[in-house]
Order: sequence, then structure tokens, then C-alpha cells
Amino acid sequence: MFQTISECFWWDRIWLPPNLTWSDLEDGHGRVYAKASHLYVTVPYAMAFLIIRYLFERLIATPLAACFGIRESVRHRAADSVILERHYLSFSKTPAQLEIDGLTKKCGWSRRQVERWFRQRRNQDRPGILKKFKEASWRFIFYLLACIGGLIALYDKPWFYDTREVWVGFPKQSMLASQYWYYIIEMSFYWSLLFSVASDVKRKDFKEQIIHHLATLTLLAFSWCANYIRIGTMVMLVHDISDVLLESGKLFNYAKWERTCDVIFVVFALVFMVTRLIIYPFWLIHCAWVYPLLDFPPFFGYYFFNLMMMVLQLLHLFWAYLILRMVKKFIFGNMKGDDRSDHEEEEDEMSVEEEEVHLKVRNGSGAGGVHRDD
Repeated sequence: MFQTISECFWWDRIWLPPNLTWSDLEDGHGRVYAKASHLYVTVPYAMAFLIIRYLFERLIATPLAACFGIRESVRHRAADSVILERHYLSFSKTPAQLEIDGLTKKCGWSRRQVERWFRQRRNQDRPGILKKFKEASWRFIFYLLACIGGLIALYDKPWFYDTREVWVGFPKQSMLASQYWYYIIEMSFYWSLLFSVASDVKRKDFKEQIIHHLATLTLLAFSWCANYIRIGTMVMLVHDISDVLLESGKLFNYAKWERTCDVIFVVFALVFMVTRLIIYPFWLIHCAWVYPLLDFPPFFGYYFFNLMMMVLQLLHLFWAYLILRMVKKFIFGNMKGDDRSDHEEEEDEMSVEEEEVHLKVRNGSGAGGVHRDD
């Protein structure tokens, strides 16, 4: 059964143009072709990336943050309450007014105290600025090196300047060493992002980020196996360029270098619009959509690859909308930080000392919560 599924999955008609088979892409005569088995190494490499990231954040990013004066802010912990904690974890982190009324009766607190508890509890779960800085610095370093590596791998290739050259000789295009390492490193990095998603900073576009990582990995894996490597490397480079500016802007934002951050944001917005909304659709998608049909009739791999390209483009449009919202705030002078970030909520005027005096947890039997000793 497994053999049958494998044969169906690797059926020539799915991956390759008509009249071509996998036997046409066997190594020989000085040619080396990409193989699916080459991608197995990306998983252990992703684990290696996680180790390198841990060491980088601990040994380099943390001291660098200290140089910028970035420290973890002291946060008030929410008072111990079994009832409220259970509701927070099991039902809602932002309870409605009716829920708050019920909780005030259960634990014997005032409405104001319950609302304050939920604000403090939500703030406890939000990542601190030091964590954000370390994460952004790691991504900045990777995207910067990947962008430089991509330019080195592509600058002397004819298809970098004329997209028609992407399909010359397709699919019998020998793989280059630079293409191999560019693909393996990029895919390993995206795997590492998926593996660390549970512990990374969660932003408002969290779901879109997951879709982006999965679509990117699918696109890269398919392009590798079907020998769409030339256009695949160009897609990676187009994405890396704007990501470098995005992460560097975050770093200066966390360091409160506002003027530098503003300049980088303007450059980032322009580069994003040019690379993701002009070059990507009108050069790369056009290249993948139009030029193959000049030599081959459409086949499943052609449709699937372009579908993944369009998924990425839809995400680009979503992020362009967020960027334009930030541009609007920037123009009118009320932009603070990343529009996708989840900011801490302000505390009310009640002091912590006054709060602790009032937070004596009670219910009908006296067992609904935990008393705080002053």
C-alpha cells in the first residue's frame, strides 16, 4: 500500500511536463539534479539553527540589548486567585461584563478589582521588550546574511536580469552548489521558525505568519523536486530584502531610537511595496505563469506552483494593508511601534498597595481563592 501511494505521489504527470519522466533527470554527463532526499537534512539543520539561535540570543543579543539600555520592565503580578485563573485559562482572557459580574460574586471582589486582575494577568503573558529585541536581532542577522548570500548566488546569472532565461533548458537544468546551499539554509531556517512558534512573540498576524511559513516551505519543496530552482532562488531573495529592513526597524524601535526607526520604516515601506507588490507579481509570477506555456502545455505542477505563488501574494496584500495603516499613523504623527504588536494595557489609578489591601479572596465557604498576606 505504501508503495502504491508513493508511486501515485511521484507520478511523472504531476511533477513534470508531458513527455518527460524522472529518468530524464538522473545525474550524468556532468549534470546534477535536485532530489527530494536532499531535503531530509533540513530538519536536523533546523534543530542546529535553534541551538545557534539560543547561543546567539544569550551571548550576543542580550549584551547588545544592554548596550542599548534595554531591560525587562518590572511588572506587577496578578494576585493569586484559583477562580479567576481557572476562568482565564479555560474560558476567556477578556471576559465580558456579565462574566465579570459573575466572577465578582464568586470570589468576593469588586468589579474594579476583577478587571484589574485580568489586565495584570494579560500583561504577565505578553512578551517583554528584551525578548522581542533578542528575537528581532536573530532574524535580522539571518535575513541580512541570507540576502547577501542570495545576491552572491544570483548576481552573475543571466536569469537574474532576464526572467525568460529561467526556463531555458527546463527541466534539464543542472543544480549549482550555490543553489543547493541557498535552498537548504532557507528551508532549514523556516522549519526552525515553525518549531519555535509556540515560544516566539505572537503578534496580531500570527495565523498569517503560520500560513506564510507553510506556504513558503511547500513552495520551496515543490520547486526543488520539480526543478523550479532558478525561480525559487529569486523568490527567496525578493522576500529577504524587505525582511532585513523590517527586523532592523524593530531593533531601533525597541531601543527607542525614534528618528532612526522612522527613516528605516519609510525605506522598508518603499522596498516592501516595490519587491512584494511590483517585482513579485509582475516579474516572478508573470515569469512562472506565462513563459512555461511557450514550451509546454499546462500540467499539474505548473498549476500547483502558481497557486502557492498566489497564496504568498495574498499575504503580501494583507501585510501591505497593515503597512499602509502604519504609514497613515506615521504621517499624522501617532504611530508608536509595530502595528502588529500586542501592547501592554495601562493600569488604573489604584495603587498596588491599595490593591493588596483590598484583595482578600473570599467565597461562601472561604475556599474560593487564596488570601494575600500584607
